[in-house]
Amino acid sequence: MTLLTQDHPPPCRLPDPSELVSRLDRGSSDPSKQDLMDSAETGVFGAVEPPRRSRGRLILHGTVMFGREFCYAVEAAFVTPVLLSVGLPRSLYSLVWLISPVLGFMLQPVIGSASDYCRSAWGRRRPYILTLGVMMMLGLTLFLNGDAVVSAIVQDRSLKRIWAIVVVMCGVVLFDFAADFIDGPVKAYLFDVCSYQDKERGLHYHALLTGLGGAFGYLVGAMDWGHSVLGKLLGSEYQVIFFFSALTWGVFLTVHLFSIPERPLGTDSSSEPSRALLLLGTHDSNYGALAKEPLMGPGDLRPRSFSALGEANSVTSSVKQPIKEVQKRMTFKSLLKAMVSMPSQYRCLCISHLLGWTAFLCNMLFFTDFMGQIVYKGNPYADHNSTAYATYERGVEVGCWGLCINAVSSALYSYVQRLLLPYIGLKGLYFVGYFVFGLGTSLIGLFPNIIATLILCTVFGVMSSTLYTIPFNLISEYHREEEMQRKLGSGESGPGRGTGVDCAALTCMVQLAQILVGAGLGALVNMAGSVVVVVISASTMSLLGCLFIAIFIRHVE
Repeated sequence: MTLLTQDHPPPCRLPDPSELVSRLDRGSSDPSKQDLMDSAETGVFGAVEPPRRSRGRLILHGTVMFGREFCYAVEAAFVTPVLLSVGLPRSLYSLVWLISPVLGFMLQPVIGSASDYCRSAWGRRRPYILTLGVMMMLGLTLFLNGDAVVSAIVQDRSLKRIWAIVVVMCGVVLFDFAADFIDGPVKAYLFDVCSYQDKERGLHYHALLTGLGGAFGYLVGAMDWGHSVLGKLLGSEYQVIFFFSALTWGVFLTVHLFSIPERPLGTDSSSEPSRALLLLGTHDSNYGALAKEPLMGPGDLRPRSFSALGEANSVTSSVKQPIKEVQKRMTFKSLLKAMVSMPSQYRCLCISHLLGWTAFLCNMLFFTDFMGQIVYKGNPYADHNSTAYATYERGVEVGCWGLCINAVSSALYSYVQRLLLPYIGLKGLYFVGYFVFGLGTSLIGLFPNIIATLILCTVFGVMSSTLYTIPFNLISEYHREEEMQRKLGSGESGPGRGTGVDCAALTCMVQLAQILVGAGLGALVNMAGSVVVVVISASTMSLLGCLFIAIFIRHVE
């Protein structure tokens, strides 16, 4: 069998609808409502269980993560020199890192939930993925070509500088916004079209391709394209990098969109078994369940689904929970309300995730500047034709190589995690990731040697792989435990709590961490008078997260 063999769903047998309804109408002389629910659930939800997917299709589906991370790496390597080259004052630089996460923190649950209700003939997720992909391409174009475009249109020297700053900043914000948001629909698309076993395999390929994409992106950024044949042909180094980025993103986005067919919303017929489930539904109010609308008739019923963010980051099976009510779309207000009332294990997970991302972003957003000033002892404020400035530029280039090492180690560590999991468990992996990163960054800050720093860049990849996988796997296991308790009768009866709000809250911690770093780290650098505070802050936050994990994160088998 080849890697791209066509997938076929297994045949399944539905129970007789008339028998279900008649048994319900007969009342207490028949089996219990729970037995009837189990019978109807097996037939109805077994019919829509996605088929198993081949390895080739899962890899093709994950190629979009390679393209996204490639473009992310290009942005991380060149956002500082591009913004400074168009004349952006350093006092306004932090605004670039603040605008996108603020918008993301407020709008992510709303836009993520909206894809659950998309009725496009192309499916629920792919229209959103395509739209966000086009926005990424537009942002990348403005970011790397904004100065050239403005120079060709505007002739006035003072206006040219102002418009160049505006266009480039808009490109950076647009790219960040779309690149952050696209991850939710991408993984929701994976979860919609894959069985439970394939979801875990698909997430593994996503993590692997994310690391490889970042490695190639940083590799392109570390090369000197200005004096190459392509540089002379296309005009400048930035145009060469844009060419590679646009080509990579366009090809892999297209491959992703056609990797696995997606079933449009509303194509699943809801006949008598669904009606039986409706009649059996309870109306208990649980944490994580949003305000409920009145029940509709069978013809108006929509299939149950988590929000896009929930489906993107949890590996629980959504086909096992019956359709009992139609929920309203998630809003920012409902997200905040749910975060306040969430159980303690989820709240602690959000806090540890916030600490981890704050530590990681402290280091990653300013690492190339740290290499240029502290490790290479260059001066970014010196004259551009001076030795001190050339030394700083050399340090920035070597910093790109260090970030490339980080991306490769992230991809490799995704395999190591699978080997360590049976021995130390999810909590152990979570602790190890934070501890290794905290120890490595503290050594980099205390002993800023070139060779040692490049070797210790591998710990960045350990932290990256940990943050992208372990917290969401913990959420999955927490929900699975609760589901098992309900089935055994030891937990609460009634409908289970959805994963959407939990994962939306967890994902929003990334935006909150970026807001904290963008608003506070610059002030810390000014107070300390040295960029070395960047890695020291990262180490401190990571070790605090280590302690928090050891004390407050609940262990799961």
